[in-house]
Amino acid sequence: MGVTDNLQRRIYEHKNNLIEGFIKKYSVHNLVYYEETSDVKSAIEGEKQLKKWNRKWKIELIEKNNPEWKDLYNSL
Repeated sequence: MGVTDNLQRRIYEHKNNLIEGFIKKYSVHNLVYYEETSDVKSAIEGEKQLKKWNRKWKIELIEKNNPEWKDLYNSL
């Protein structure tokens, strides 16, 4: 999870292990869910809320929007 002004660049960095953290540590490289907004404050608040969710709720959110868990990076 994170907030960025350039999603394509951010995902590229993660896919190529250019950023330390959870994604690099656990080799998570597929973009399966994202939200867009022009309001940075609401994006940060939304991220904080999602981080508090349990795993089941996060999986349900992904499967509601991307039931096949396709990598959305190439469709950006």
